[in-house]
This record gives sequence, structure tokens and C-alpha cells, in this order.
Amino acid sequence: MTSPVTGYQRSLRLRDAALVVIGGIIGGGIFLNPSTAAQQTESGLALLLMWVGAGVLTLIGALCYAELGARRPHAGGSYVYLREAFGPLAGFLFGWTMLLVIYSGSSAAVATIFASYTASVFGLPASMATPLAAGALVLVALINLFGLKFGVQMQNLFTLLKLLAVAILVVCGLFLAGAGSTPILAADPARAGVGFMDASLPVLFAYSGFTYLNNLAGEVREPQRTLPRALTLGMLGVIAAYALVNVAYLAVLGHDGLAQSSTPAAAVMGKVFGPFGAKLIAVGIAISTFGFCNITLVAGARVLQVMGEDGLFFTNVGRLHPRHHTPNIALLLLVGWSIVLVLSGSYGQLLRYATFGDWLACAVGVSTLIWYRHRQREAVSFRVPGYPLLPLIFMATVGWVMVESLMTSVSDTGIGLAIMAAGIPVYWVWRHLFRPAHP
Repeated sequence: MTSPVTGYQRSLRLRDAALVVIGGIIGGGIFLNPSTAAQQTESGLALLLMWVGAGVLTLIGALCYAELGARRPHAGGSYVYLREAFGPLAGFLFGWTMLLVIYSGSSAAVATIFASYTASVFGLPASMATPLAAGALVLVALINLFGLKFGVQMQNLFTLLKLLAVAILVVCGLFLAGAGSTPILAADPARAGVGFMDASLPVLFAYSGFTYLNNLAGEVREPQRTLPRALTLGMLGVIAAYALVNVAYLAVLGHDGLAQSSTPAAAVMGKVFGPFGAKLIAVGIAISTFGFCNITLVAGARVLQVMGEDGLFFTNVGRLHPRHHTPNIALLLLVGWSIVLVLSGSYGQLLRYATFGDWLACAVGVSTLIWYRHRQREAVSFRVPGYPLLPLIFMATVGWVMVESLMTSVSDTGIGLAIMAAGIPVYWVWRHLFRPAHP
């Protein structure tokens, strides 16, 4: 069976789709970012509330995207919603930012994390990190050039392995590494009065990626039924995993120890297995980050392909492979640009730009639901409960975080906004030269 719009083959089942959600969210963040969040919170209780609260916020966004996916079960995700609700300029700006920063920057940064942990496992010199990161991105392209079936099988394997790594970490933290030696919810007097805001971006980054499945909606079986279920199940699984991992960290290291540790996962595993434990979790992090890069690039390629099909990008990019039904040119373009970012060495900054841009795009994407509800009253298989309150809560909370981030980190967020704004003149030049199909 194929998608009626683009010719994609609908082969993703509920299990596959739910694993895409989990694999698109769990990368390296949960293994690294809790220490950053602990530095900006005053107690274990505040830390757990931060992670669970961000999870609930993300779940609200996922429910909104579930309805959007049920309304438009085709490839392209946010790009399609923004183009239909606000016009081709809005869709183009999303695709422009996605290509230059959001998906490519995330992939470049996380591929570098993959490379650093892989190098540590095999005892390779630090100079190998850049070629390893580039090689990982090339491997992602090779895996997905010959059809979604093999790519999905590999993605499912990576996601199951990363869940195994999470499970091992939780078991070690809660039952084997001297759990209970430190009070989990205790306050740290040295950090009294510290607010949540400085910890919000690293935590939100760890939850980024819940929209990726919508980009692949053209390849989901029974999408009106499968998308809402997969998004809900996947998000609940991620929230549970993140909460348990943080409890495990706190049980072994305590809040102050977690704040002081730059590698909390290795610290927990080292208490059980010694140096072997640190290597074991390094393998788990490498697998987790590679899987994240895989789904990020695959999802982003679908956006570029639909843009090309619409005439808002190069026509060749809009073509699917006649045999494998995959957007190979779009995939190679996105992977190629991600490799350029890896080689540039600017991936750390790009990760901050990507987080800001990704969540801003999520909030604007959710706003399109209001347009759909107002303009199109047809029956759909799933509707967001508590509408319009839940979408408004999501948009207001994300907007608040974005404004605070802009005020506290003008350079990073300002450059991110400048990159987005630079797409406006590019769009008008493109329209003048190429006259896209959608006016």
C-alpha cells in the first residue's frame, strides 16, 4: 500500500512507529544532561519535578501532533501543517531552519558524542572523533538508501538496545550500586534559591524529537489510528525511562554528587562493575546516539522531499527512488550538510541553536491545530483532550522558556533567530527564480 500523495509505502506498524518516537527522543541527553539540570536545581525533588514536568509538557505537544497527524497523515509533518495554515513562506522557513540548523545541527552534535564514546571504548585517540562522526553519518545514509524496511529493522534494533542500556543503568542504580546511601529528594543548601529556567533547555533538548514520527506519516499503516497510539505510548515510555534514570542517579550519587559529575551514567555503572562498567555504558551511549542520528536524518529527508515536490526546493530533491520509494537525494543532501557541520567544529553551538529552533517550531506547529479546528470541521479519528486549554498551555510554556532563553543567552538564541530570518529573502528570491507550484 502506498501513500496517496507521494508514493511512499505504508509499512510502519504500531510497534515500529512507537519505537520511532522513543528512538527519536532518547539520544545522549539522559546520560549527560541530568548533571547540568542538577546544578541549576536546589534538591532531588526539584530535579525530578523538572524532568517529569518537561515530560508532561512534551506529552501535551505529542497529543497535539497526534491530532495533526490524524488530520494530515502524509509525509512532511510540521512543514505541511505550517504551509497549509500560514502559507508557503512559513513552510519554507521551517524547512530552511531544519536543513541548516535543527536536524543537521542536532545530528552533527550527537554524531560527535557518538564518536567520542566510541573512541573511548576502543582506546582510539581523540583526533579520531571527527572522522568517526562523519563515518557514522555516512553509515546512516547507506542504511536508509535501499528502502525503509531495512532501515526500520535497524532502527528498531538500535532503540531496543538503547532501552536495554537504560534498563541496566536503572537496575544498577536502584538495586546494585549502594542505592539508599543518599536521600533521593534531599535539598542542597548550596543551591538554595536556584530557579528552573537555566535547567530548562538541557532538559527540553533531552525530550526533543517527538515530532519526527509525523514526518514519516506517509509510511505509517492506518495512520489515523496508529499515529495517536504510537505518540502516546512512546512518550509515556520515555517519561518513565527518564524519571527512573534520574532516580537511579540520585539514589547513588545524591543531588550534590550528581551536580558535580559530568558523566553520571559512568559513575553509577563504575560503582557496580568498575572500569568495565564505564566502558559498558559508553557502548550503550554510542548505540543510543547513533540511533538518534538515524531517525533524525531519515525524518528530515522526508521534509526536504515534500518541499521539493511542492516546488519550494530543488525539483530533484522531491523525487523518490523508483524502486525503493526513498527520498535518497534529500537524505544525501541532509547527511552531507551534517558532515560539513561536523567538520566545522561548531556543533556545540549548533546544538544550542537547534534546541531553541526545534522547540520554537514545535510551538508554532501546535498553533496550526487552532487553524485546522477553525477552518476544517471534518471528523477525525483523534482529537486532543482538553482543547483548547492543552495546546494553549503548551504554546505559552514553550514561549515563556524561549523568551527567557533569549534574555539570558542573547548570542546563541539571537543567532538562531537570525538564521531563521535569513530564510525570508531566500524565499522571495526562490519564488522569483523558480516559481514554486504552491503560490
